[in-house]
Amino acid sequence: MAKILVCDNEEDTVVLIESLLKGEGFEVVKAFSGEDALEVWEREKPDLILLDIMMPGLSGWDVYWKIRKKDKEQKVIFISVLEVLDERKENLKKEGVTDYILKPFNTDDLVKRVKAALE
Repeated sequence: MAKILVCDNEEDTVVLIESLLKGEGFEVVKAFSGEDALEVWEREKPDLILLDIMMPGLSGWDVYWKIRKKDKEQKVIFISVLEVLDERKENLKKEGVTDYILKPFNTDDLVKRVKAALE
């Protein structure tokens, strides 16, 4: 089964997503900061990353671009409270972002989109 890295500085969000994904049979590794995310990514080589954008220190954007320099194929879904226009979402996809999920998210929708990203 696929390995998913979940990174968010809000522990409740990470625990919720971990519970949802483990319930679907996924292996989940966690990080609570951008710096942690890079370390876990290097060590674990996940199939997919769920990455919060707004984090103190190294932001999700920073993490994304550091990973992108090393691995152009890494699948990343941003999760954020920042609503973005459809046009911006299209640009993100052109830049290589797999998907963009708005918080608060519907749990069924999150699982469905994770599965779609991994297909």
